[in-house]
Amino acid sequence: MKDRVCHITTLHPAKDARIFHKECVSLAKHFDVHLIVANQQSEIVDGVTIHNIDVPQKRIPRFFKASKIALKKALDIDAKIYHFHDPELLSLGLQLKKKGKIVIYDSHEDVPRQILEKPYIPKVLRHPIANIYERYENNIARQLDAIITPTPHIENRFLAINPRSLAITNFPILQRQKDIEWTERKNQIAYIGSLTKVRGVKELVQSLEQTDTTLMLGGKWWFDDFKNEVAALPAWNKVQELGFLNRQEVWDVLSTCKIGMVTLHPIENYKVAYAVKMFEYMAAGIPIIASDFPLWRSIIEEAQCGICVDPLDTTAVATAISDLLNDDEKAKQMGENGKRAAHKIYNWSSQEKKLIELYNSFF
Repeated sequence: MKDRVCHITTLHPAKDARIFHKECVSLAKHFDVHLIVANQQSEIVDGVTIHNIDVPQKRIPRFFKASKIALKKALDIDAKIYHFHDPELLSLGLQLKKKGKIVIYDSHEDVPRQILEKPYIPKVLRHPIANIYERYENNIARQLDAIITPTPHIENRFLAINPRSLAITNFPILQRQKDIEWTERKNQIAYIGSLTKVRGVKELVQSLEQTDTTLMLGGKWWFDDFKNEVAALPAWNKVQELGFLNRQEVWDVLSTCKIGMVTLHPIENYKVAYAVKMFEYMAAGIPIIASDFPLWRSIIEEAQCGICVDPLDTTAVATAISDLLNDDEKAKQMGENGKRAAHKIYNWSSQEKKLIELYNSFF
């Protein structure tokens, strides 16, 4: 009989790319994996048993009640290892630890730095809230058995608190794709991800005024007023809005395009984070136009797979787009370079090994 492990999230969808498709499905090859999710369907998929719990959907009631509801379900499952994914579940992690369980905290973001950029928190309150939260998170993190992070930068922050901190990066799962001839690709560019101001969506659409292309725009709008602002721009008629896309739909879109866009604003969290979509673009064999952050530039220049630009300079963004669209040989070569790097380095299989090794160390 396989040893039982349990992942817990009250914020993410049941089929979240990192939690379900990467971590849980990988672990299910070796363990009896259970996943607790909120307000979704209970089912068994790819060897993972998904358990639904009903929690309040509004932010404040959920913050106070979700942890208690999730704890009850977690104890009913009676796993040896518990792996939770949300900051609001830190107290749950500590309670499970006090009951003698092995507990792993998967910190998807550098939350204290993220708080400093939250638009719904008044600026005067952001630093005090971030400081209070960081002390609270650090206090619990040092008592847990392991901390998993998506980047080396966040790993280094937690290593000062808990020596068993490990970066497991969100590199893409390589999918079998039919080879698309470059001549079959359309004169299209793609951006797939969250549709918010700091993701550079507005500047990207503005840059289309100076280019001859169509933007394939996939993702979820988080604020209606921002969507209305972007949709009122003159170049909106060059945008094909796709809505939220599943993993296969993402690959289908990328197989038709010639450029992948990841021109996020230069906020601190983004400068030191890996952009998952950047690696998906590489795996899909298309060149990247990315924000000129030192970390991203080092990856792109080493692989020779794209161009870095000032994401706030719409003319620079437009020039980079036009340069690649007007030079098929250059774009094709960059796409091939990126695909080669994705298959060699930037893929989930390397991270899967690290995850399994961490779990095996507890048995």
